[in-house]
Amino acid sequence: MQPKKIFFPIGEGEELEERIRGALIVSKYFNAHLEILSSEQEMDIDEFIKNKVAVLGDQLKDELLDGLESLRKDHAATREALLFDRVCKELDIEISDTPIAGKMTAKRVVKYGKRSDLVCQQSKFCDLVIAATPPSGASAATFEASVICSGKPVFVIPRVMTALKVDKVLVGWNNSSEASRAITEAIPLLKKAKEIKVVYSKKYTNDNLSDINDLGEYLSLHGIEAEFEMIKTTFIPGEALLNSAQSGGYDLIVAGAYGRKGLKEMMLGGSAAYLLEHTTIPALVSH
Repeated sequence: MQPKKIFFPIGEGEELEERIRGALIVSKYFNAHLEILSSEQEMDIDEFIKNKVAVLGDQLKDELLDGLESLRKDHAATREALLFDRVCKELDIEISDTPIAGKMTAKRVVKYGKRSDLVCQQSKFCDLVIAATPPSGASAATFEASVICSGKPVFVIPRVMTALKVDKVLVGWNNSSEASRAITEAIPLLKKAKEIKVVYSKKYTNDNLSDINDLGEYLSLHGIEAEFEMIKTTFIPGEALLNSAQSGGYDLIVAGAYGRKGLKEMMLGGSAAYLLEHTTIPALVSH
């Protein structure tokens, strides 16, 4: 994976500066062009005035509409713009509307409309999507749109991330097409890693573990040597994978994101809520 363009939609919630910083750190690691999407829901100001103000002359109404619209746009842009400019300066990243060959650049775009719809559309035109974990661990609309709609690999970052390295990588295997795709997309990163472990559960593998042997041969074909370990899942879905990553001091998790019910099923199966709420480790996932 050597992305040229990376897309990051800013969702709602706290840690705004930290999420911007995390996205820029990931993009700097890949030396790619980052497009940050800031989206604002269109407000029906005209309807608001009709409901809240009894009588307004047409001229006064037009002036008030223009003033409110201007204030709304200014408010939406100011805080994020200042944070974006400051963090780019701190990380020595050039702000540019267009990519510059061989240089990490970034730009911020503001669009108005329903956030999840904008993310679904704009995320199609990049090589990699960055998604910050939802604040409560529950799958949010922006997060789901990033993972499910883009058709791209997604780099999931904790809401606070100050550095990125991929010396130690943990791969979650469940014999699914999504996990297979995630591993293929991660091959360039795996080649750079110093230590790779593939963890799997008996529930999601063949009885004779032929898929594990085949996976080992596939990775070896790319010059990637990995350790394999069968782990036991717990009653809290996502806990076993995260515990393995944290206890082993891994820098990155690679896994498939799947499920007919959005992100209700992810990684080694089951709800992703525990993983999303508790992880401090970035994850490269594929849907």
